[in-house]
Amino acid sequence: MNKTCILFLVLTFTVLSGCSKNLRLDNTAQAGSKNLQLADSARIAELDDYWAEVSRCVREGDFDGYKATCHKDGVFVSGKINQAYPISEALKKWKKDFTDTKSGKTKARVEFRFSKRLGDKTTAHETGIFCYSSVNNDGTKKMYYVNLEALLIKRGTWKIMMEYQKSEATEEEWNKLK
Repeated sequence: MNKTCILFLVLTFTVLSGCSKNLRLDNTAQAGSKNLQLADSARIAELDDYWAEVSRCVREGDFDGYKATCHKDGVFVSGKINQAYPISEALKKWKKDFTDTKSGKTKARVEFRFSKRLGDKTTAHETGIFCYSSVNNDGTKKMYYVNLEALLIKRGTWKIMMEYQKSEATEEEWNKLK
């Protein structure tokens, strides 16, 4: 065999080896991507359950259940009044609304829709809008659309660490998140 033929065979083998290695890397990347998608799906399903529980607590006036969805060291941020304070203080302010709902004086509900959901198996940052509505015994109706960012952690169960009610949203913005 002459030198040119040997060189050609060596080069061909090298190229084919590299292609095989790249193919393995591509397959590994695809498998990793599928695993990540499955993990994201599982996290989002858990978070959907979390938000459903928050909604149930508001609808039923279950203050203790709602409080259980919050981390004890959580922070509430209001963009409307430019303040941040412990979520425990916000809970004190909201307790009357829960009591009124539980007693039947008020009917309340909250729904959530999200535009961005980031995280991993123990942390999440959710961006979206919530719609809170209530009707009291005299028929007075209130409805609020609020831009929301939420930071949650999972320590057994998901808990909200930070609830940032950024600003008012519109019904049109809400409908875009269907």
